[in-house]
Amino acid sequence: MANATVASSLPPLPAYETRPYPDVLPFISDFWLSLVLPHIAYWVMSAIFHIIDIYDLFPQYRLHTPEEITQRNLASRYEVFRDVIFEQILQVGMSAFLSLTEERQQTGMEDYDVAVWATRIRIAQRALPTILGVLGLNAATISKNMASTYPLLAGALAGGHYPFLTTALDGMTGTAVPTFATWEILLAKAMYWVVVPTFQMWLAVCFLDTWQYFWHRAMHVNKWMYTKWHARHHRLYVPYAYGALYNHPVEGFLLDTVGAGLAYKASFLTPRMGMAFFVGSMMKTVDDHCGYKLPWDPLQHITSNNAAYHDIHHQSWGIKTNFSQPFFTIWDRLLGTRWEGDAQQKYERTRTAASQKKAAASSSTAAAKPSPAEIAKAE
Repeated sequence: MANATVASSLPPLPAYETRPYPDVLPFISDFWLSLVLPHIAYWVMSAIFHIIDIYDLFPQYRLHTPEEITQRNLASRYEVFRDVIFEQILQVGMSAFLSLTEERQQTGMEDYDVAVWATRIRIAQRALPTILGVLGLNAATISKNMASTYPLLAGALAGGHYPFLTTALDGMTGTAVPTFATWEILLAKAMYWVVVPTFQMWLAVCFLDTWQYFWHRAMHVNKWMYTKWHARHHRLYVPYAYGALYNHPVEGFLLDTVGAGLAYKASFLTPRMGMAFFVGSMMKTVDDHCGYKLPWDPLQHITSNNAAYHDIHHQSWGIKTNFSQPFFTIWDRLLGTRWEGDAQQKYERTRTAASQKKAAASSSTAAAKPSPAEIAKAE
């Protein structure tokens, strides 16, 4: 083996044969699962928060009192439910369109893709001697001195030269076939399975945040768009979970449906990554409208854009701030639209006003009710 010649400094890429990914669940195809799973997540989360609301399970974490919900909101529960269902029908249609434009996700070439990344890592090592030379170091000398004790490090410093890393002789040519170092394969796997998918998800999130911030802000700046479209969402001064998608159909389609679809395409997510992205976005949107500041809710601690942050935007005194949604607050911070005042005092005033209004209504009802003496006299 030591005397054999090596045909190429780069290891060959493995052969592969692709086949369709098996469905995630045996009783439903991935196509249909991608259509319904985000909306199942929406209604499951909404149901949980609705139960918390109805039974008043965590009153200490409420952003608003029950009196505020009944007195301040201008849309009925039925109107909210109706409009949400309509928007979800539009979203199902868009999801079906996106799915039909994608080929079915394949498996079987993962080892090949990892080897491609390992090849890139090997080629990138060729720049190390030049970089060390710029720093005044002789890569060849350093590599030679380290060859016996740290052969892998010496090979990297030599520009990715590993003459001792070979497999069996090639049956056709009689030459030794080079192979990758263990560290190259491990790094390649990390790139393929972790770094690249994480970057794609981050890109999708940033795209959606940017899309929604500027359209959302435009709908507040442009009076026509606000009056015709966005004002409907602000009929909920006191948001609750299943009202998250309570929008005018045009706004819902433009901000949520088109925005998420473009984010999916722009970041080159795979169909299954897209499914995770859509479900995650839906859950985050519901959580941002839940009306609770829950200390044990992970979605409220991933970023500072949470239910308490977005709720300020739904108040008359904060409606021109906190446009960012649904993930980060970067655009509000960069463009000076983040709420900076004392929100606690304003919340206390609205709670007090709602409580006083309820008390006044109760007093009026009691005053209007005839006393027993008046009833007897009338008889």
